[in-house]
Amino acid sequence: MPNGYGASILDGSWLTLQLALSAMAVAIFLGLVGAALRISPVRWLAAMGDAYATVIRGIPDLVLILLIFYGGQDMVNRLAPLLGHDEYIDINPFIAGVGTLGFIYGAYLSETFRGAFMAIPKGQGEAGFAYGMSGLQVFFRVLVPQMIRLAIPGFTNNWLVLVKATALISVVGLQDMMFRAKNAGDSTHQPFTYILAAAALYLLITSVSLLLLRYLEQRYSAGVKAVEL
Repeated sequence: MPNGYGASILDGSWLTLQLALSAMAVAIFLGLVGAALRISPVRWLAAMGDAYATVIRGIPDLVLILLIFYGGQDMVNRLAPLLGHDEYIDINPFIAGVGTLGFIYGAYLSETFRGAFMAIPKGQGEAGFAYGMSGLQVFFRVLVPQMIRLAIPGFTNNWLVLVKATALISVVGLQDMMFRAKNAGDSTHQPFTYILAAAALYLLITSVSLLLLRYLEQRYSAGVKAVEL
């Protein structure tokens, strides 16, 4: 690839991976909060969790990215003068991307975590209490390991989709892998070559991710007998 465009796309792939990992960390936190709300016995809390999941899953990712980036930037600049700041504030595209993707995929993970928690037999927790465990011990030593095992397949799917969705953040100016591949293609009039290179790198990231997550699933499934229905 001429003029260092290949190295530029590789640098962009590292930024893409950082974006995906950071966004997933935010999504895990929001997903756990959302799941806790949705299984809450308090009706208005459960309604909040359901509304979050329903609204986010019903709007295209690109629309949400544009709404949050431009809408958030407009809101910040409207509020800034009230705090004595008169200069225009540009929101960092990386931070905006992390927050937006984390917010979006937190809604999807809330359903994954809720389903995993609901799939654990109630007798598991009751058995822990019968052995004299405290509430925290039951949660972290009995429920969480089983919840992780049950959530990994859904988590894997969400991670793969999130990695691919990072390409959408290029529309707000983040110089990630997709942004650099498009610029290289426009500059050299060889868009197919550079977009294909970006596609290969995305495939590499997702393939390695699948191997790691399958290994993790096997570790957490050790000693669990599969049952065919």
